[in-house]
Amino acid sequence: MERLRVAALQYFIRPVTTFEQFRDQVDALMQTAADYRCQLVVLPEYFSVQLLTLGDVRRPIRDQIRSLADQAPAVIDLLSGCARRHGLYIVGGTVPERDPVEPDIVRNHCWVLSPTGARGLQGKLHMTRFERDEWHVSPDSTLRIFEAPFGRFAVAICYDVEFPEIARAAARAGADILCVPSCTDDRQGFWRVRYCAHARAIENQMYVINAGTVGSLPQVPAVSLNYGLASILTPSDFPFARDGILAEGNVNQEMMVIGDLNLDTIRRSREEGTVLPLLDSERTSDLVASPIRVPL
Repeated sequence: MERLRVAALQYFIRPVTTFEQFRDQVDALMQTAADYRCQLVVLPEYFSVQLLTLGDVRRPIRDQIRSLADQAPAVIDLLSGCARRHGLYIVGGTVPERDPVEPDIVRNHCWVLSPTGARGLQGKLHMTRFERDEWHVSPDSTLRIFEAPFGRFAVAICYDVEFPEIARAAARAGADILCVPSCTDDRQGFWRVRYCAHARAIENQMYVINAGTVGSLPQVPAVSLNYGLASILTPSDFPFARDGILAEGNVNQEMMVIGDLNLDTIRRSREEGTVLPLLDSERTSDLVASPIRVPL
């Protein structure tokens, strides 16, 4: 498959009064993506925090996150049903999940759902300070490469995209696309993720799809604000968009950002581009393994 139509969501966080209300919002968005003939849809990190408004929002956020984790099976089944019903590959944002052996341990998981019913999992590898110190969410330890009929892709969850070695490892394993579900509460946090996402596209000559949350939950202080702008990013070279931005939304509005990826072009660019950073990076590990100190 040479061309792939993808959608990145600027997902609007709003209070809900029932799980069914949340379900209907998600399903309607997946139906819309299918109507636009998208094949791959990326949801943002922690999009399911809407479900916190079904419980006692006055409890410590650590306890609320564990209650949210108890709803993970229902959220994952919802996404899997959408993938099968609408014929989509869904990078399902993230949902906190309890460890099956030690239930008080919670990790931030992104489930990848296939139209065939197949499921894959990528955990977040690096915790931000609030996740670690306030939410008590633990990191995962494995990078996975997902193989679909259109090619290979990987997932770097929000803060993980700020670690170049993750995307480089994925690219060397054959990933043409990096999906970046994110959740940022302010402008500075958003641009950290966005700048790093674009750097990963250039360094590894790959497409990067960034989906983010917008809207607010004022009654839940820990997740009261969201600042987001979804985008589909490319390398900076002649075959791609002039500024390396294939498509992007309008900041802090509920939107679906759609674009067509040419996977043949991304693969050729790794062999014929103006520069070849992925190929040339093979020298880097030797060059920097033992830096020389120079007294001045």
